[in-house]
Amino acid sequence: MAHNIVASGADLAIVDTNLDEASRQRDAITEWLQRERPGSQTRVTAHYADVADPESVDACLAEVLDAHGSKTINGLVTSAGFTENFAAVEYPVDRMRRLWEVNVDGTYLFATAVAKHLMARNEQGSMVFIGSMSGSIVNVPQPQAPYNASKAAVRQLCASFSVEWAQAGIRVNCISPGYMLTALTEKILADKPALKAAWTSRIPQGRMGAPADLAGPVVFLLSDASGYVTGADLRVDGGYTVI
Repeated sequence: MAHNIVASGADLAIVDTNLDEASRQRDAITEWLQRERPGSQTRVTAHYADVADPESVDACLAEVLDAHGSKTINGLVTSAGFTENFAAVEYPVDRMRRLWEVNVDGTYLFATAVAKHLMARNEQGSMVFIGSMSGSIVNVPQPQAPYNASKAAVRQLCASFSVEWAQAGIRVNCISPGYMLTALTEKILADKPALKAAWTSRIPQGRMGAPADLAGPVVFLLSDASGYVTGADLRVDGGYTVI
């Protein structure tokens, strides 16, 4: 997603709880720019934030603005989140609360902070929340009730914000991915071929998604090409939720 955002000509601030990882991604994208777009003035920066901590979020946004010469933050992608698999009656309460803090509170805090920033400057903007098909269906066979509920909350935050902020010129949309073959899921599924087969058997396209499958939808929703789209939930799941 970050590569396509930069390729479209936008400056980019990467935010992570792991600053070293954010810096590695910044360096990789900068190297790509130098190789593929010599002479590009696009700026890519790396920053730390705990998305569940309001003070950390505010400090991060101040740092981003300083690093980018106080430019307006016109686009936001909220992709921080995690899932765990526990039977509901066995789910550790502290883990459930932490999941909610990251997946839901983190989306709320960053979105409202950027909205305040845009409103103060009388600027328009676009936000893309990374939800999940789990916000509208129940995944099988793995139990993950708190995660499913958190992603339903993200989808409803998107809808609510899109209505509240429409007159301010701020669009808010949600992308709900299906099963994505990321480095993390590849590692998990390497030891669980039966689980991968169970997932894939329910996907009409016959394959899990790749991270690159999210790049186009994100850029579309951030750009003026989707100027009359707000409050939408775009499922990128290979048809999983259709059947």
